[in-house]
Amino acid sequence: SFCTIQMSARVIGEGLGMPAKVSLIQAVRDYVCRMCTDVSGMKVLVMDAETTGIVSMVYTQTQILQHEVFLIDSIERARSDKMPHLKAVYFVRPTNENMRLLQEEFKDPKYGEYHLFFSNFTRDGQVQQLAEADEHEVVQQVHEYFADFLSVNSELFSLNVPSVMGLSGDVWDQSVFDRIQQGVCATLLALKKKPHIRYQQNSEMAQRVAETVVGTMDTETELFAGRRTETPPLLLLLDRRDDPVTPLLNQWTYQAMVHELIGIDNNRVDLRGRPSIPEGLEQIVLSADQDKFFEDNMLLNYGDLAENVKGLLDAFQAKTKSSKSISSIADMQSFVESFPQFRKLSGDVTKHVTLLGEINRLVDKEQLMEVSQVEQELACTEEHSSAVPMVENLLSKDSISAANKERLVLLYALRYEKESTNRISQFCDTLGGETATRVQQLLRLCGSAMRSGDLFSNKSWLAVTKRSLQRSIKGVQNVYTQHSPYLAQTLEAVLKGSLSENSFPFIGAPPDAASANKKRTPTEVIVFMLGGVTYEEARYIAEMNLANPGVRVLLGGTTIHSSTSFLEEISRVNLCGAPPQLPPAAAAPGTGMTSTIAAIGMNPPISSKRLAALTSSVTSSMQAGVNAAMSKLQ
Repeated sequence: SFCTIQMSARVIGEGLGMPAKVSLIQAVRDYVCRMCTDVSGMKVLVMDAETTGIVSMVYTQTQILQHEVFLIDSIERARSDKMPHLKAVYFVRPTNENMRLLQEEFKDPKYGEYHLFFSNFTRDGQVQQLAEADEHEVVQQVHEYFADFLSVNSELFSLNVPSVMGLSGDVWDQSVFDRIQQGVCATLLALKKKPHIRYQQNSEMAQRVAETVVGTMDTETELFAGRRTETPPLLLLLDRRDDPVTPLLNQWTYQAMVHELIGIDNNRVDLRGRPSIPEGLEQIVLSADQDKFFEDNMLLNYGDLAENVKGLLDAFQAKTKSSKSISSIADMQSFVESFPQFRKLSGDVTKHVTLLGEINRLVDKEQLMEVSQVEQELACTEEHSSAVPMVENLLSKDSISAANKERLVLLYALRYEKESTNRISQFCDTLGGETATRVQQLLRLCGSAMRSGDLFSNKSWLAVTKRSLQRSIKGVQNVYTQHSPYLAQTLEAVLKGSLSENSFPFIGAPPDAASANKKRTPTEVIVFMLGGVTYEEARYIAEMNLANPGVRVLLGGTTIHSSTSFLEEISRVNLCGAPPQLPPAAAAPGTGMTSTIAAIGMNPPISSKRLAALTSSVTSSMQAGVNAAMSKLQ
């Protein structure tokens, strides 16, 4: 048994036949499909909590059951009933706990056969431990299939590591670090890439990940063999600390808004406890791979989204009306054939109208148009004299939530921490509570002294001039989406071949590549952000790929942040020792500012009243249409 297991352990996910530019979703799906199809007959699929999330991102339960999978189970669940007629396909991470559970299982096998698939490298000795525990010789095969990341979109992946605070300062959490470097290596192997690697020079954790990934590529030469191309792909390892602004901003595109205002967890949106949610929609799935409307609209702004949801409803109503004229057997047969599509359209309409209604409620309740306007000005404009009264105005309003006020102060502190006349201390005093501590934590982690780049384009006269020229030439189509993540500047430099090697050095490139290949502009770039990415950055990547057909950029991160999760990470910063002093305060200016949107000379993406009316109309019309249709079908 031991010899059989040891030999099969190195048959590691090869021969999947993936195309050179496969999507992240397709890469994971191919692994799962092969696991299920290579084991013939009736089987049970056993996973752990992490691999369950990985598989659920690319397959529905119905799709998995089509591969002769009669049961889906969890390795953590204790089982007493034996089913020797079933073959067990285990897809789990190679953790010590999972190895222990497998060894316990082999002492008293519940299934006739065991086929083991690990989502990453097994460590020395683990396979031998399994072989020694397999006294009944039920294990048929052991493989390493590198599906150890969550495919969110075709160009976006996450490792679901919520915090990297254990990788900074005097603290080093080896388990977190191992999970990150294993996830990065698995992504490269799933995509069949052996890239050149560059990392953010001022980030110790980025450098350590770069070093271990290079070490893995050098050690596992057979796995990475044959993946060299004329222009090697690039793995770019970045640190969230260089851009703390993007995860602090309110968002105005569909996918990003849902995550910011409600939350998306493994493509699931939890609406439980929220008002006016229809029965059966308390928990919904938002997957671009399974929902065509979401795929087409997830990057659109709030106003365009409302119009398109109305269009979806109109299509549903037209379909409902067409089903009324059933006067013959042929008509009935035609309707029955289209019934699954009809039911799916009904479900899509209900889901997206419900989400739009909840988003609209929160936008009105939190006065997000007014708040976001000031956020964007703080993020994009260097004008302290106007920033102070704008922030003061919103801090004085009882209708603005404490969370939104705190984020305004944090954005102000990031931009004006070096301004001699800043009002950071006064703003913290106004809000009270933990605001002053949060500002200190943010500046200690992501302040100007900790950032390597020119986040606000204000560190040199040339950068200020360039920023002003770009704003005047490009203009602003929508004041709520004028901010561009700092990642955009970094990637533009990569694709122009002008990214500084001092700030982003190469690591591990062979000598013969140093002079030629390094200078070539890569056409494939995998960006991995330690500390988490955002859906705003994912939108930028999608638009960049669309505008540059010859270039493909993939984005990944330790997690996908909303402002809430990012502030939770900031709250973990240790302020022991000598915390940085808040920048000096100045006398309060004598001028105020009118609070209306019109006074600032900016227009929302869609009239708030018009949107509310449209949403109300869509909701009532949808409900009437769905009720009528479903009563008829019943």
